Amino acid sequence: MDSKTNGFLNRFFHLNENNTNVKTEIIAGITTFITIAYVLIINPQVLSSPFEIMGDSQMAQKISNGVFIGTCLGAFIGTILVAFYAKLPFAQAPGMGLSAFFAYTTMLGMGYSYAQALVIVFISGILFIVITALGIREAIIRAIPDSIKLAMTPGIGLFITIIGLKNAGLVVGNEATLVSLVDFAKWRGPDANVELVMGAVLSLIGLCLIAILSYKKVKGAILISILASTLLGIPMGLTHISKLSLNLSSQVNDFFEVSFFNLDFAGLFAGENMWTSIFTVTMLVLSFSLVNMFDSLGTLLAAAKQSGLVDEKGEVINLKKALMSDAISTAAGALVGTSTVTTVVESSAGIAEGGRTGLTSLTTAILFLLSIIFVPIISIIPAQATAPALIFVGILMLGGVKDIDFNDITNALPAFCTIVFMPFTYSIANGIALGLITYCIAKFFTGQKDQIKPLTLIIALTFVFRYAFITLG
Repeated sequence: MDSKTNGFLNRFFHLNENNTNVKTEIIAGITTFITIAYVLIINPQVLSSPFEIMGDSQMAQKISNGVFIGTCLGAFIGTILVAFYAKLPFAQAPGMGLSAFFAYTTMLGMGYSYAQALVIVFISGILFIVITALGIREAIIRAIPDSIKLAMTPGIGLFITIIGLKNAGLVVGNEATLVSLVDFAKWRGPDANVELVMGAVLSLIGLCLIAILSYKKVKGAILISILASTLLGIPMGLTHISKLSLNLSSQVNDFFEVSFFNLDFAGLFAGENMWTSIFTVTMLVLSFSLVNMFDSLGTLLAAAKQSGLVDEKGEVINLKKALMSDAISTAAGALVGTSTVTTVVESSAGIAEGGRTGLTSLTTAILFLLSIIFVPIISIIPAQATAPALIFVGILMLGGVKDIDFNDITNALPAFCTIVFMPFTYSIANGIALGLITYCIAKFFTGQKDQIKPLTLIIALTFVFRYAFITLG
């Protein structure tokens, strides 16, 4: 990269003002991308699974192919908006929790088609654009009590950690105790699962490598660990070179046939009772919107605090632009055939590598676009190689616990609920919701109702309504 390009990037993204440089930002962007790249593989599988379950394997393959390109494009649109408009180091991609809600509740459970479910996502995106333009989402952020804001960073840290532990295979399901440590002795015997054990071992090696390199202040420690673990995964039987293939013609054809601008507005409201259909769709839009809003808000607040991208009032720099990018990408993602696009927690991996500006997200966005061609290369990186990055970021984010006031139980309880419900319910939104609900209850019944802002109460009651009347899937 020549000096003129370096100079332009420095001026446009204000690199010097943010104590960073082109090399650091690019490494951070690559790290974020590699950490979130699993979405490109998992999202098509999730959104096509209802067809697989119903026995229509041919349509399942078409949807999978179409959603793959839609996922790449949706993530590219959202992340490039953040890069040039908000100039922040955050990536956007389809949220896996919302993808599961899209596939298993909206499609499989309630019987809506893929094209009709996309309409629901599109409407929620338009709703977001409107309320962001009106400043309502910023008002919601200001309505979140300080104790809950402080709890978001460690809560999301634990949430990222449990994702990493699951991807690593270090934590596995257990009928008696819900979760347990992987049985390392299963590398031998009649019930041996060598791949699971080797994956867990590889993740521990990768985590230690990140820690050692970080202690020695080696730039790109997370990225080096991911690449080294991928290479080490070859002799361990975890990195499968045989997956490499560059045949794209069928994916492109299926994208234009089933995913691109395939929104069925008429069919969505064509039930026997139009008013019932409108009510049901409204409830679904509300459910998608609430989860997306508080997932993205929580991620933005926590990641911005981690990277120091907050002003003297403690508010995220360019927050409204970041929120508008998120809103536009949700609507745009529906148009190209994918579920709700949102700010992803994996952005923290790039921030941990030093990413501070939109150049980080620009790098990630370009890689999302190139993935349409090079996804087979990405797909050979095993989950166990990227999992340590998430666990390590969890370590960094957990330090925020010390800022919470645990002496006042009416602040400690909401903060605690925010932290624990994020990882244990696998949802950032649930953590914030339970924090707000317990905050209002605790303050009201201890004679401190004057500390409850009207909008805080409205948000809490909205979540109560959502839990009582809208299925979680």
